Amino acid sequence: MKWKMRKCPVDNIYTFKDFCPVCGSKTIVPHPPRFSPEDKYVKYRIELKKGIKLNC
Repeated sequence: MKWKMRKCPVDNIYTFKDFCPVCGSKTIVPHPPRFSPEDKYVKYRIELKKGIKLNC
């Protein structure tokens, strides 16, 4: 799915372009990923986010 709205992490402004028109840095998608109860990779994302090794 392609999002149209993007955000500059440096200036915190919203734009529709891939690069910020003010500072020229690459913009990011501000929307969170979709949630799925059948997510197979949730334990790996938790490990990356918290920096701990889960024994599941």
